[in-house]
Amino acid sequence: MPIRRLPAETVNRIAAGEVIERPASAVKELVENALDAGATRIEIHADGGGLSRILVADDGKGIPEAELPLAIERHATSKLEVDDAGDVDLLRIHTLGFRGEALPSIGSVARLSIASRARDAEGAFVVAVEGGQVRPTGPAPFPGPHGARVEVRDLFFATPARLKFMKSDRAEAMAISEEIRRQAMAHEAVAFTLTLDGRNTLRLPAEPAGDKGRLRRLAALLGREFEDNALLIDQSRDGLRLSGFAGLPTYSRGNASHQFLFVNGRPVRDRLLQGAIRGAYADFLARDRHPAAALYLDLDPLLVDVNVHPAKAEVRFRDPALVRGLIVGALRHALAGAGHRASTTVATDALSGFQPGFQPGASRAWSPSRPSAAGYSGWTGWTGWTTPAAAAQVLPGLNEPSARVEPPPPLPSPYPVAGPVTEADVDRPLGAARAQLHANYIVAQTRDGLVVVDQHAAHERLVYERMKAQMAEGAVTRQALLTPEVVELHPAEAGRVVARADELAELGLVVEAFGGGAVLVRETPALLGAVDVQGLVRDIADDLSEHGAALSLKERLADVCGTMACHGSVRCGRVLSAAEMNALLRQMEATPYSGQCNHGRPTYVELKLADLERLFGRR
Repeated sequence: MPIRRLPAETVNRIAAGEVIERPASAVKELVENALDAGATRIEIHADGGGLSRILVADDGKGIPEAELPLAIERHATSKLEVDDAGDVDLLRIHTLGFRGEALPSIGSVARLSIASRARDAEGAFVVAVEGGQVRPTGPAPFPGPHGARVEVRDLFFATPARLKFMKSDRAEAMAISEEIRRQAMAHEAVAFTLTLDGRNTLRLPAEPAGDKGRLRRLAALLGREFEDNALLIDQSRDGLRLSGFAGLPTYSRGNASHQFLFVNGRPVRDRLLQGAIRGAYADFLARDRHPAAALYLDLDPLLVDVNVHPAKAEVRFRDPALVRGLIVGALRHALAGAGHRASTTVATDALSGFQPGFQPGASRAWSPSRPSAAGYSGWTGWTGWTTPAAAAQVLPGLNEPSARVEPPPPLPSPYPVAGPVTEADVDRPLGAARAQLHANYIVAQTRDGLVVVDQHAAHERLVYERMKAQMAEGAVTRQALLTPEVVELHPAEAGRVVARADELAELGLVVEAFGGGAVLVRETPALLGAVDVQGLVRDIADDLSEHGAALSLKERLADVCGTMACHGSVRCGRVLSAAEMNALLRQMEATPYSGQCNHGRPTYVELKLADLERLFGRR
């Protein structure tokens, strides 16, 4: 078969298959065009999952009448300039779009119309394309002083086979919604409105540019809980700036869907960035838990290649190690600055666990009683709970002693008393120890509430942080293998492992090249003891391939440290004196990351006085 040129329509449809994979892809391209045009307000309408109709309207600078026919030609764009020598610089990309493929690709597989009024123009004009067939430009009504309205109908009608690969209308609508959420996170100063099948599902006003406005936008999209438990990130290194917000370890999720990454205002999905986030939280979360984060990386366009894929969802960095180091360092710095802080959801979850019990047939109404002799504005709880004996019938064991404190009260009392209140301790973040419940839970009083501490989990974190500090002071102790072990890998995997030999040696693993597709292991970290060398090296090779970092070895060392810390910490069932309990609280306040154990579980629960008053019906 001879070589021949393909018809222009066929070329456009091939390009459309790369750029417009689904309705959400078309929405992404149109919204990015609006943002590049300087829009401050963008409205998106989608019907039938975007397959029936998509409308994106903006108040940007608009397209002049003479340029409308060019807008639907392939590789015609206003976002790249030609220099005096006739060359175009593809390395300094300052806009979201630049390839000039989106509009002609959409027009080749759908019915596309673009109505626009340029700034300071007297009228608006429209150009239309149906399945690649261009219609003449003509005047059109336009509601605003300037901007553009791009309407797409019957997406993929010209390529019916593509319709068979679409998901349900609901799934496609959810993909559109997710895309708009990401664009809205990246551009907090732009107002977004999303309407799906005639129902308004998202209305976001423009926020002031900066951290405060960005956090308000994130709170509107991710929930107020994210706002309450987010740590500010703002670090710079060698011309790179990382900003945004990351959640506390105790505010974690079961998957990575709450991780949002942006490079120069562009939403991206990058394995390097995701691996860096995972590495930063490796000491604080179990492997099946994932942090929530919205991170914004700003750097010189020369340091990042955004022309990797037509969809522009992937990027490639000139210095990946610098980017990863910045992300890990910035996140660790923010987590260290949080100190012993735990997420507010811990207290919320604790309060939700209190379900009032009641006797069958008892009235669920509060019955006030006279103030007690001690001065409390007392109440009897549920009607019928008039005496401790009656309450004990509902809650067995209520009157049994369950707390131990020092010193003992001078007179017999049904209530354990810890002695005089120390004002200095009460004003501390974790308060003053008052009791120990069930030989594991420390109850402390703060100025405006109380704190319940899991002594084993808290001390485990303290021991673990001391062990990490000792490891950081010197090289990891190694143990030489009696017989060096050969691990066979794919040549590319072996090359990646050998290229990181110096980094692995710092962690106690000494490897060297052994032929084209194998590595020789001479020493392993002594901390690991008897280790499966084959499995360890293969895991490291997988991490290097997926994340660009040897996380497996670091995580195994962390696991060993965590196990040793667990065995070396205060065990459940250990009765502590008041001095020991207060000493533990003071160490927690002085130790970073002490708000969660090595597995991401909270080490303490804090309940404010207002929470307690609501719990007991006072509010």
